[in-house]
Amino acid sequence: MRVNWNYLKLAFLSVSVIALYGFADHRSKQKKVSEVAIKFVGEDNLYLTEDAVNKLLIQNYGPLKNRGKEQLVLNTIEEVILSNDMVKNAQVYLTVNGELISKIVQRKPIGRVEGISKFYLDDLGKRMPLSKYHSARVPIITGKITGKSLEDAYVILNYINEDDFLRKNVIGIHIEEEGDYQLRFRMENFVVNLGGVDNLNTKFRNFMAFYAKASKDNSLEDYAIVSLEFNNQVVCTKI
Repeated sequence: MRVNWNYLKLAFLSVSVIALYGFADHRSKQKKVSEVAIKFVGEDNLYLTEDAVNKLLIQNYGPLKNRGKEQLVLNTIEEVILSNDMVKNAQVYLTVNGELISKIVQRKPIGRVEGISKFYLDDLGKRMPLSKYHSARVPIITGKITGKSLEDAYVILNYINEDDFLRKNVIGIHIEEEGDYQLRFRMENFVVNLGGVDNLNTKFRNFMAFYAKASKDNSLEDYAIVSLEFNNQVVCTKI
C-alpha cells in the first residue's frame, strides 16, 4: 500500500494552522487592557470632557484598565457612550497592544433656546441640553417655542451659518408666531422682520443690498424696523 505523502503533508499543515490559530486566539483573549484612551474628533469639543466619559464607563463597567479582553463587548461600550446627551457618534476598538480607544464626535449647537425650558438646537435640528462645561456663543431663540417654530428656526440658522456676514452678526431669532420671525443683529439697533422661511435667498439678498447702501449713507441708525416680509422689497420704519 502506497502512502500519498502530499495528502499527509496537507493534513498536517491544516492541523498546524488550526492549532496555531487556536493558540493565538487563546493568547489574545488572555491579554488585558493596557490603557484606556478617550479621543474627541472634530472641532468645538467643549461640551464633554475625558473625565466625564471615563466616569460614565466606570459607573457601568468598573475600571477597564487591566480588564481581560474577553470580558469586553465593544458594541455595548459604544452604546453607553452614545447614551450621553452630548455625544453625536462614537467608535470603540482595541489595538494590537491592548489599548482600548474611544473616538467620540460631540454634538454641535447652532442656537440656544431661552424660555421656560433652556436647551440648544443642534446641527441636526434636535434638542440638546446645556453643558456644565461650556456655554456656546450661538444665536438666542426666544418667543413662542413650538415644534414647528423650532423647525423653522433650524432652517433660518442653517442659512445664516452659510453666510459669513450673517453668521458673525445675527445674535438672535425672536418668534412672534409660527411663520413670523424676527432677527436681532450684534451692532445694529433695528429689528429685521423676516416673516416666514419662504424665499430666504431673495429676502436676504434684498437685505444685503439695503444694508450696503444704508452703511454707505451712514443711515443705519435711522431705522427701527426693517421688514423683508413683502414680495421682493425691503420696507423700513424710521425711528
